[in-house]
Amino acid sequence: MCLASIVMTEVIVPSIVDFARSPSERNVSRPSADRLLEGQPEQVTRNYFSDATGQFFAGVWESSVGRWRVSYTENEFCHITRGRVRIEDARGVACEFGVGDSFVIPAGFSGTWQVLEPMSKLYVIFEPATP
Repeated sequence: MCLASIVMTEVIVPSIVDFARSPSERNVSRPSADRLLEGQPEQVTRNYFSDATGQFFAGVWESSVGRWRVSYTENEFCHITRGRVRIEDARGVACEFGVGDSFVIPAGFSGTWQVLEPMSKLYVIFEPATP
């Protein structure tokens, strides 16, 4: 019978990121004047996670009422936790989402975001590497 020796190495396991308990920096912004179409929306972002590559992010985003142009280079998963939004693509096709709704906006999407009621969403973003 042959006994093999097993060498145990310390494995560093990343911690779970719990949005309710993890610290985040509060970033307040507004759409730039060249993108703004209606209102004066104030947006608050709380990013809870960024990976080491700088391509993957997750957090909470909030906005007051307004409408602005968007152009996505990233893929974004959204889950609405408060309020309502209307998103319209460049062809004029619109979708409305409210509390409990989830959707993905793919990289390359162009159109408008219109916050109909003050809203918040959970977001997960993946930014593909630039060729």
